[in-house]
Order: sequence, then structure tokens, then C-alpha cells
Amino acid sequence: MPKPRIHPVVWQPPKAPARALERSSATRFDLRLVELPGVGPEDVVVDADGSVITGISDGRILRVGLDGDVTEIADTHGHPLGIELADDGSLIVCDCQRGLLRVNPRTGATEVIVDRFEGARFRFCNNATVARDGSVYFTDSSTEFRQDHYTAELLAHSGTGRLFRWTPGDGIELILHGLDFANGVTLSPDGTFLVIAETGSYRLRRYWLDGSRAGQNEILVDNLPGFPDNLSTGDSGLIWVALPSCRNRILDALSPRPPLLRKVAWAIPRRLQPKETPTVWVQAYDADGMLVHDLQTTHPRFHMVTGMREFEGGLWLGSLKARAIGCVAL
Repeated sequence: MPKPRIHPVVWQPPKAPARALERSSATRFDLRLVELPGVGPEDVVVDADGSVITGISDGRILRVGLDGDVTEIADTHGHPLGIELADDGSLIVCDCQRGLLRVNPRTGATEVIVDRFEGARFRFCNNATVARDGSVYFTDSSTEFRQDHYTAELLAHSGTGRLFRWTPGDGIELILHGLDFANGVTLSPDGTFLVIAETGSYRLRRYWLDGSRAGQNEILVDNLPGFPDNLSTGDSGLIWVALPSCRNRILDALSPRPPLLRKVAWAIPRRLQPKETPTVWVQAYDADGMLVHDLQTTHPRFHMVTGMREFEGGLWLGSLKARAIGCVAL
């Protein structure tokens, strides 16, 4: 498939913080891996039995049991990214090829909840979170580019990411638009606001659901040291952020310059384009946007952490590139 054309927007990124240049955190930790029969467990969720559920790039949904056994429980016949657990035990899956899905983990049955808005199919359904009333908030990262060309969105900085709400009986509603590579989304511990990752702008945005500021949004955390991906809210009340890669100095240098330079960068063979820095990196913030945990290391068989889930004193990690999921003791 030929590359899509890009129409870059001039953008002045904030100066990268000193932390962006470091390759490990002050906190040391051990990483344990569970091997999988496929590549790209982008997100992870833990079910009522303590088993870890993840989806891999060939469409399969896998369950990793407490004994480490890995079994296939469903197949979306697409590419599952974000995975959430609904109150009835079903899985809410953002499939970047098929849209927002509901998967029955017992039977493997898969149904499309919604795959388009105003007649146009989603190009990049990415991540979701489920509210107490059954509403599902989810992101569509770009109206211009699909997941297999996500680097085009980083170069173009199109600002076409969106946040939606799907409510049983009422259907789909556009909540926010104009987001810079809308990615992870999660609810605050008390459910009064959402946090949305804007990968292209290195920031976390807050959208108020309740109270006097309902419907308003603001930046919660700005100028992150890496590209934020999926988000999740832990039992501790902390908002976890996956950072699959450190900031890229070439991209930051090109963004405020004439768009032609990024067109040239996009046109060169992929093997010659800037690569992500291999790293294992997650951070956690409190509800006020204050950093609480900063965990970074390297591993020869695991990098590009794109999702994480806190569970019983540990943290499960997913990766867009690895053939395993990881586990860290907190």
C-alpha cells in the first residue's frame, strides 16, 4: 500500500525537559516477562479472576492465567489496541481496523458497537474507558492516518484527533475534536473528569464530566519527557501513563520549520527515518497532575510500552513491538 500524503502544520514544541535525555529512572525495578504466541500486546487489562487479557496484532485476544498459561479466547479479525473490562464481564475493544467492539470472553463472540461517525468510518480507533453508567469514552487518533502510518500523524501534526462517548440506547456523541494524536483515555478515581493523552503534543488533557466546570477542558500535565500512549487509573487512584519512546530531537527540530522538510522526511525509506528509542517507561500522576512514580529501564527483549494496568501491588505492561507482556512489582 502506498504511503499517504502528509500536509504538515507548523508547530512550536515546548523545549524538552532534562528528563527526556535520561535513559533510566532513579527508581530501580525488576521486569518479568510472560512470552506470547504473537507480536504486539498493545494494551492489558486484568479480569475478575486475576488473569491478564491482551490483544495482539493478528487480531487474537489472549488470556494469561495465574499459572502463566496463555489461551486464545477470541479473534477480532482486525488489530485490537485498547482493551477495557465492562461491569458485565465483557471486553470493550478498540480495534483500529474495525472500530469499537464488544467481545464475550467466554464464547469469543464479537460485535461491532460503532465503527463510524456521521457516515465516515473511524481511521484509528485507539483507546477507551468505561464509566459507571455503562457509557464508553473512546478516542479516534486521526481522521487522516491509520495505525500502520502513525508516524505520519507525528510528522504532520494534523490535530484531527477526537474523543467520543457511546451510551447504550443513545448512541455516539462527539465530545472533543482538534486533539493532537488523541490516544489513551481514562477516568479520574472519582469519575468527575477524563484524562486524554495527546501524543503529538506531549501532554495530558483533562475534560470535566461533573460539577461547575462540566464540559470544559484544560491541560493537566504539559511537556512530558516522552510520547504518551495509553492511560489507566489504578486502584491506588493514580493515573498511569505509558511512554513508548523518549522525545525525538529531530522531530522537535523539524516541527517549527517549513513543512517541506517533514514532507521530505516522510518520503525517505522507512529504514532511514528517525526511530523510537528502545525503552521501558511508565509514569504515574495524581489527580492534580503531580508526578508520583517514574519508572524507566531497558530490556533486551521488551520495549515500546504502550499500555499498563495496576493490580494488587504490581503493574502489568503491554507493548506494541514485543512478543511478551511484562510485570513490575511496585
